[in-house]
Amino acid sequence: MKVEIDSAALAEAVAWTTRVIDSRPSNPILAGIRIEAADGTLRLNAFNYEISARDHIEAGIDEAGSVLVQGKLLADITKALAGEKTYLETSDATMTISSGKSTFTLQLMPDSEYPDLPAVPDKLGQVDAPTFVQAIAQASVAVSREENRPVLTGVRVEFQGDKVVMTSTDRFRLSRASFSWTPQNIDTTTTTLVRGSLLRDVARSLNEHQNVVIDFNTENPSLLGFENAGRVSTSQLIDGEFPAVDRLFADEYPIHAIIDKQSLIGAIKRVALVAERNAPIRMVFSGQELTLSAGAVDEAQATETLDIDMDGEDITVAFNPSYLIEGLNAITEPFVRMKMTTAVKPVEFNGQQEADSEESMDYRYLLVPMRFNN
Repeated sequence: MKVEIDSAALAEAVAWTTRVIDSRPSNPILAGIRIEAADGTLRLNAFNYEISARDHIEAGIDEAGSVLVQGKLLADITKALAGEKTYLETSDATMTISSGKSTFTLQLMPDSEYPDLPAVPDKLGQVDAPTFVQAIAQASVAVSREENRPVLTGVRVEFQGDKVVMTSTDRFRLSRASFSWTPQNIDTTTTTLVRGSLLRDVARSLNEHQNVVIDFNTENPSLLGFENAGRVSTSQLIDGEFPAVDRLFADEYPIHAIIDKQSLIGAIKRVALVAERNAPIRMVFSGQELTLSAGAVDEAQATETLDIDMDGEDITVAFNPSYLIEGLNAITEPFVRMKMTTAVKPVEFNGQQEADSEESMDYRYLLVPMRFNN
């Protein structure tokens, strides 16, 4: 293999592809990145059995070929190259990387031992990248960290015609984001369950100026694929039954409170300063005021009062402050509507653009109150 390529393009492509390589791969061969040079294109592939990454860039190919080298080391080298152009050349057992006055020699890994990457599923539909990134950020708020319950570490993705609904839950809260997209087939109705950490990884690496194409084969539902700006990722799906969570949303909420979101977040952070680890903060809704408090008698205490627009009977609820802040931060609108039934049943949080407008149902955050001492 003998290749001339733009150094910046190579560094970016190698960094994006090798991000899926684990720091301690289960199989040493998975530490490699496969490089294939042919027809004016350099293709880069990496795989860790759960997620695959494939990228390609234009290159001057003097000699075609395919090699496997240490991925993380190649990423470190290409990131540090000073020359505008980089030259890759392989012999029987090594690859030489030359750029400017720098030269590196890497040992080749046994390419024949590298596993075949999974085939990319059929195209299911597409959506603009900013919408997709926002939905993942919102839907993954409630992803569980309990590795012993794999289904709770996932995000359920439902494709319903021109709507996509993403849901996660860790049993204490539920986070749901919905968005419109362009399906290949308007009659598409299918559901997948993909690890939340993999979705977040995909979202972090997207080019937000180009659409995201989602690939899925309903006949062989084991992979979800993502295509964006010429890059392709596949993610292994979780095998398991996601909890039946739709029943947790109340048909009617008799109590509504509308609050300025940033004022509420600021008050929660200040009051939570005196709360013991995992201790709740109390929220007393009375008239047109919300009083937040934390702490206990004979210990540090804090209270703060906010003006609100409330409809319904007075109520007191208590929440984990971290869960509160994480859910509120995922709301993009400047106002939040809290919808309540009783002090012990889940409370729904929605964003709204104006203090007197309707709430948005594009993002729904459900949080179970904590028990508290008076």
